[in-house]
This record gives sequence, structure tokens and C-alpha cells, in this order.
Amino acid sequence: MDRQVIGLLKPTLQAQFGWTEIGYSNIVLAFQLAYGGGLLFIGKLIDRLGTRKGFSLAVLFWSLSAMAHAAAGSLFQFAAARFSLGIGESGSFPASVKAVAEWFPKKERALATGIFNSGTNVGAIVTPLVVPWLTIRYGWRSAFLGTGALGLVWLAAWLVLYHRPEKSRLVSARELAFIQSDSPETEETLPWRKLLRTRQAWAVGLGKLFTDPFWFVYLFWMPDFLSRNLNLDLKGMALPLFLIYSGASVGSIAGGWLSSWLLKRGWSVNAGRKTALLVCALAVTPIMLAARTSDPWLAVSLVALAAGAHQGWSANIYTLASDMFPRSAVASVVGFGTLLGSFSGLFISKAVGYILQATGSYVPIFLMAGLAYLVALAFVHALAPRLDPAEL
Repeated sequence: MDRQVIGLLKPTLQAQFGWTEIGYSNIVLAFQLAYGGGLLFIGKLIDRLGTRKGFSLAVLFWSLSAMAHAAAGSLFQFAAARFSLGIGESGSFPASVKAVAEWFPKKERALATGIFNSGTNVGAIVTPLVVPWLTIRYGWRSAFLGTGALGLVWLAAWLVLYHRPEKSRLVSARELAFIQSDSPETEETLPWRKLLRTRQAWAVGLGKLFTDPFWFVYLFWMPDFLSRNLNLDLKGMALPLFLIYSGASVGSIAGGWLSSWLLKRGWSVNAGRKTALLVCALAVTPIMLAARTSDPWLAVSLVALAAGAHQGWSANIYTLASDMFPRSAVASVVGFGTLLGSFSGLFISKAVGYILQATGSYVPIFLMAGLAYLVALAFVHALAPRLDPAEL
């Protein structure tokens, strides 16, 4: 929700503050720069502090940063708030994937990752329903305050409920044995120089490098696409955005379920994961037609399909880290991959701003999105042809 508010309010804030497309892209750029920069150290920090403490600090910082947007009154101040938000949110996926690695054996991790990843989309579904109501009734500042404060509520629940399985009073001996049924793993924290020498880390990294930028496009530019191409106002965007992010939520769970289902049917980890990745990559390609069609609901459906395929892809790419690395290194590897995805997102964000400023068309943007996942899969397979465990 904290990421989505700025995109949903873009037409409102652009009219009030006179932002250009390039100016708005600079606000998005500030978030992505901080998000990527934070990943240089946050994954290692979470591996050292542990999931419970590391994630708590990240969520506290980003919730306060989200609320700080309400005090902004200029392009620079919004960019500063987004920068702060990006630093806090950089802890999200490294900590989440590490939590999954702590609580699930390999054959269940992709589905578990798909389920937690779908929360991103639930937030994106709820936000178009909540933010217009808050904005119309209490002004746009209330949207940032209200959604940011929800993170503090989540933080209290997290501190009460989350512990590693071996320390949890809610886990039986039988459940603990199932969670720890994979081969024993090292608990040593691994330095960057060892991780970055492995082909497996680069397979995860390049899988994110080529694809992550387009999720930022779906988050930050979809309200603009609906306004520009379909002539929808803030109220009119609610149903199309609901359909797009509902598709993303279903895709996240379905993509994770597919590879987990294949593994339970006897497929190898390599075949199961890569088949799921291929299905997701092919499902994105129809988005290349979304900006060309004159049928608004066909355009929304194609974007929803691509968003769902992206999230299914993401669930499986994240799971590759826990397939090929020990639990003690998972947050670092996910942090590295998300770092590459964030930095490539910096270039796409600027490119989108300049493309829209020059052409007013989303055609080149969706063309790149349609091809990116197949290119990424080729790199993943070249670097990790059998998904063998990294030699550390």
C-alpha cells in the first residue's frame, strides 16, 4: 500500500504541484535508488540480526517514512520521503524469503513465497478503494498517514507472533522434523566475496535484473496509463486497478503452486521451477498488445495477465535462492538479486518518463516488458542449468 499511494495520487498531485512526467519519474527514481542502495547492506544485516529483529527495524523505518509524505510540499520533499521509504522497504523481500526458508522445506517454499508475495497485490487491490475515499473526504495527506500507520499495527503483531520454528511454542516435534527435513545446512554467515563468485547468485540476480523494473511500471504508472489511454478519473480507476492487482495476486499464488505441485508429483527441482518460470514468461508476452487495442477492458485484462505472470515469476525466482543456498545466506542472495532489479528499475523509470514525454505512448514500454522474461529465463538456465547447490 505504501508504494501504491504515490502512483494512485499522481494525477491529483501532478495537477496541484505542476509536476512534469520527468519530474514524477525523478520521485520514482529516488525510491528505487534508495531501495537498491539499501539492498547493498540490508540482506547481510538481516542474516546477522536474524529475521525477527531485522524485519522489525525495516518495517518501523518504512512506516514512519510513508507517513512523512504527508508533510511534503515540493518535488524535492516528495523525493526525500520516497528515498527514506526505499531504504526501509529494502528489507522486505530478503527478510520474507529468509522467513520462508526458516519455516518450510524446499518442496513447499515456492507456494509459501507465492502466498506472502500475494500480499503485495492485496495491498494494491485495497489501496484504490481506500485512497480515493480518504483523499476526497480528508485530503491527499490523510492517504499517506492512514496507510503508513497500518505498518505499525503489523509490527506489533509480528513481534508477538514470529519466532524461528525451533524457538516457537506453537510447533510440535513432528512439525519441526518436517520443517527441517532437508539436508543439514551451514549456519555460517557468508561474506559477499564468496556469494558473488557463484554462478547461482548471478542466476537469481539476472532473473531479477531483467524483470523487476516492469513491476515498478505496473505499480507507479498504471493509474497514468488508465487516465491517459482510457480517460478514467480517480473514482473510475478503482475497478480496473482492482482487476489488475487481483490478477497479480492470483498469479503469485498460482505460480508458486505450480512448481510446488510439480515437485510433489516427482519432478526435479530444476524441471519444476523452470517449467513454472517458462509458463510465466510466456503469459507476459500478450501485454505487447495492451497499448494498441481500442478495447479498454481487453487492455486491462492483458495488463492483469502480465501482472499475475510477473508475480508468479517472482515467487519462483525468489525460491531459487533457497533452492541453491543455505538458510544462512538466503537473505543476502535475495538482497543481491533485488539490488540488481532495483538498479535496472532506475533506468526503466527514467526511460518511461522520457518515452511518455516524447511520444505519449506506452507501446515501447509494453514491448520491452513482453520480451524481458524470456531473456531473463535464458540467463537463468545458462548460469544454473541444473540448479545445483552453490559450492561455498
